[in-house]
This record gives sequence, C-alpha cells and structure tokens, in this order.
Amino acid sequence: VQLQASGGGLVQAGGSLRLSCVDSGRTFSNFDMGWFRQAPGKEREFVAAIRWSGSSAYLADSMKGRFTIARDTAKNTVYLQMNSLKPEDTAVYSCALLRGSWGSKAPADFYSWGQGTLVTVSS
Repeated sequence: VQLQASGGGLVQAGGSLRLSCVDSGRTFSNFDMGWFRQAPGKEREFVAAIRWSGSSAYLADSMKGRFTIARDTAKNTVYLQMNSLKPEDTAVYSCALLRGSWGSKAPADFYSWGQGTLVTVSS
C-alpha cells in the first residue's frame, strides 16, 4: 500500500476543498481508511474514517456538518470534502489504514501513513 494525499492549498475562511487519498499500490480496497490532521505544534487529530465498502463512516464531532468522507473503490481513492473551512482547520492532512476496532480515533490504531497535504485557511 502506498498512500498519497493531495488537494490541499490556500483557501479563505468559509471556502471548500476536496482532498484525495490514492493508493498507488492498488491494494487498499479491502481496508477501512481514515483521515487525520496535524497543525503546527499540535498532536495528530482524527478527522474521519470510512469502511472499505464505503457503507459506513464516522467523523470527529468538531467536523460533523462541515466535512464528509467518501470513497471510490474503482479508483482506489478516498475523498475528504471540507466545507465552511475555518482558520483553525489549517493543518497537514494525511490518510492511513485502520487496523484497530471500527470506531477508533486513535492514531496508534492506524498505519501505512501516506504523505500529507497542507491545507491553509486564511481569515
């Protein structure tokens, strides 16, 4: 599995971005996936996770109503749609595979971290 996140950039507060996580190894179709973010000087924070089938997902409470996670198994891609962005959403966003229990938000329960993509939200 070789995960690569993309789609980050500079956006004004209130704007939207869609991040993509692609598995260039084309092997993650049977894995549950998650998105995390890490702001400068802060710990890695859970954002969202989705089942390998795309049938179920869960998000961090602070992201509910603004962020949506989805996946396209045919394209080996997981998406994170981020709306109503705030300056505090500024961070490097990364994707990873879930090896722990469904519902976990702990970074230690995820592995094969891909290279992240930087999201900067200006006020």
